[in-house]
Amino acid sequence: MRTLEDFNFEDKKALIRVDFNVPLDAEFNVTDTSRIDAAKPTILKILEDGGSAVLMSHLGRPKGQRNESMSLKHICNVVSDIIGVQVKFVDDCIGEKVDDAYANLESGEILLLENLRFYSEETSGDTEFAKKLSNYGDIYVNDAFGTAHRAHASTTIVADYFADNKCFGYLLAKEIKAIEKVMQTGEKPVSAILGGAKVSSKITIIENILDKVDHLIIGGGMTYTFIKAQGGKIGDSICEDDKMDLALDILKQAKEKGVEVHLPVDVLAADDFDNNAKTQVVPVEAIPEGWQGLDAGPVTLGNFKEVILKSKTILWNGPVGVFEMESFSKGTIAVGNAIDEATRNGAFSLVGGGDSVAAVKQFGFQEKVSYVSTGGGAMLESLEGKTLPGIAAILGQ
Repeated sequence: MRTLEDFNFEDKKALIRVDFNVPLDAEFNVTDTSRIDAAKPTILKILEDGGSAVLMSHLGRPKGQRNESMSLKHICNVVSDIIGVQVKFVDDCIGEKVDDAYANLESGEILLLENLRFYSEETSGDTEFAKKLSNYGDIYVNDAFGTAHRAHASTTIVADYFADNKCFGYLLAKEIKAIEKVMQTGEKPVSAILGGAKVSSKITIIENILDKVDHLIIGGGMTYTFIKAQGGKIGDSICEDDKMDLALDILKQAKEKGVEVHLPVDVLAADDFDNNAKTQVVPVEAIPEGWQGLDAGPVTLGNFKEVILKSKTILWNGPVGVFEMESFSKGTIAVGNAIDEATRNGAFSLVGGGDSVAAVKQFGFQEKVSYVSTGGGAMLESLEGKTLPGIAAILGQ
């Protein structure tokens, strides 16, 4: 696996695919700089070697049309502040303007190109578009894990034009190693905590990780599909009736493979999907009609904590309750606290997938786990066992 450490960038121009698809408010202020912060070490390594950096990214979904609200010019000053170098911006990503800006780029400088997705050729993986992008670097660096599952021009196709002059940036290399640690090289016992609303969105992950984990903790809305499939009464809780046979099959597969499955035994139920609803703690298989389970109960959280604390490798993907509402956030916070304690005791913990990352940020767990993945879809596809196109392109596969 070739990384930045395999190259000296002195007098070289690095074409770097970063993931600066950051959230903006109505005044175009960046409301979360995590993805820019994550790219900083890669950019600084290149500059400190005596090279220069050409940054390319997308922002939003302009669908091949120029859209000023999604211009990367809005984030240029923030990138400059975070990197500590004034970033030059060019309002295109191919063509004469970019040619001129690239020709005049000197060592120690950074050039940010305009939103790649202003061209439909980016998402279609157009080879001519990728070839034009390849003119803006001596070495190609992919540091955008969040888009590594897309075979786009800037994430995959462009690598074909760099022969051996391509590598992973620090962030993407860390993402690959973190997933490998959970899926292949992690110290046992390995535990996966899977939450979220639907079994259907996690089925391929579950099937792929059953051979790798010792414990599978299931929480969140998909709990109720498993409970109903086993004959439990779940009241008005969310349930995928057409996935009940699948849930039973997962439990059967887990038993055959020697994986312990831990489902909730009690839940915090509410009489409405509302933060101010009436609540009561009830057995998970005996939720009254008109009530729905919205968070894990106290006995369940004690059971989950026990499993987490004896784990040496932990994957957390998905909350165990409706954490967006304060009344139903205690379960997810408790799981986060248990993972924090296990991590302090020497376990490796990886958090990935949109909602669990949002929860980790909301409740301040970023620095308390081993690694928080920057890629939602890419992380999920990695856990499903897929080889991501952006990674395969650097490995030459």
